[in-house]
Amino acid sequence: MQRLLKLKLRLLARMYLRRYKPAIVAVTGNTGKTSTKEAIGAVLGARWETRVPQGNLNNEFGVPLAILGGWDKEYYDRGSSLWFWAKVLFSSFFRFLFWMKYPEILVLEYGADHPGDIKKLVQAYPPHIGVVTTVGDIPVHIEYFKNADAMAKEKSELVQVLKPADFAVLNRDDERVFAMSETTKAKVLSYGFNERAKVRVSDFEYRVDSEGIPLGVTFKLHHEGSFIPVNINGSLGKSQAWAAAAGAAVGLATGLNLVQISQAMSGYQGPKGRLKIIKGLNDSTMIDDTYNASPASMSLALDVLKELPAIRKIAVLGDMLELGEHTISAHREMGEKVSGTADMLVCIGLRAKFIAESALETRLLSEEQVLSFDTSEEAAQKLPGLIRRHDLVLVKSSQGIRTEKIVKAIMADPSQASKLLVRQSKKWLSK
Repeated sequence: MQRLLKLKLRLLARMYLRRYKPAIVAVTGNTGKTSTKEAIGAVLGARWETRVPQGNLNNEFGVPLAILGGWDKEYYDRGSSLWFWAKVLFSSFFRFLFWMKYPEILVLEYGADHPGDIKKLVQAYPPHIGVVTTVGDIPVHIEYFKNADAMAKEKSELVQVLKPADFAVLNRDDERVFAMSETTKAKVLSYGFNERAKVRVSDFEYRVDSEGIPLGVTFKLHHEGSFIPVNINGSLGKSQAWAAAAGAAVGLATGLNLVQISQAMSGYQGPKGRLKIIKGLNDSTMIDDTYNASPASMSLALDVLKELPAIRKIAVLGDMLELGEHTISAHREMGEKVSGTADMLVCIGLRAKFIAESALETRLLSEEQVLSFDTSEEAAQKLPGLIRRHDLVLVKSSQGIRTEKIVKAIMADPSQASKLLVRQSKKWLSK
């Protein structure tokens, strides 16, 4: 049944692509895909009719759904069902019978849970611009791959399919990603903090108010002797700079100049659940990074917590899933790192107990400073009573741990949860 549905979705999506001929910008990587996708959408959307689908519609069901358009909200609100897919097929075929307004550019996310996933997607929906964010040493989903090099090889399928007139936009700060420049026929635009990046980030700083409360980040983007200042409000971390630099590189590839790119980025604030600043109880501040977690993204989040000023810092860390044989070592590594960063550690889930164990072994945190809970629901009941005035609280885990429930419990105005937090659709709230 699933195979037949995939086939029908693929045929319909390819029919739409043949008729309307949109340019496709495809984004892949192990972290930063959604932030990068939204930054690209902000840049391109200022000039062209651009579609950036909600969420992570990034597999053989999601990508054609994004191409057909108009289904992402219902998919996330109600979930997939036989009735839903029947409606998608019938309505999309009916709409195809009539000419309609269609985006000039599609910004799509191509995911890889298993070997061969990227190849299937690029063969069905070939991109014109391929963007690769990061691979890292212990990528998410690595339990299905031999090692990080095998994961990088899978991601490289995105740029191998590109033609000489196309563009490969590659993160110059990730060696495995930039090595993909040797595997593509396309023109290469690199981005990152590296001095040799074509679109280079410099002067990265956190913006804080007079009381030290974080407001966002500021940095410069350089290209061929020129630069633009970028201010991003409400989001933190170097990941914002990488996303903006990738967006700028795609903008340059499509013919925009730095001034146009700067104007387009003025309203970009970053997606939910990715190092977002949220006002917490008792005048505390939360860093909501609950969308998902890998060792690289958790390490980055802890860097943010360490670099920001605060009277007391609390790290709420949950399990990182799908790490296979790296599960224990990756969690223990986070325990070593957080012990020199946070004044209190709260661990959620069975795997996160290795974080707590490792942190205690450093002797930088006492048993009174380390709490462990089996579930986010348990932690959400306990934590509101522990939050003090001006605390800085980082919340981070894989999506299966559902730590957004903790954010909701300790945010100043829980009525804003549906607007500010991830996984607030009916589909997720029913789980």
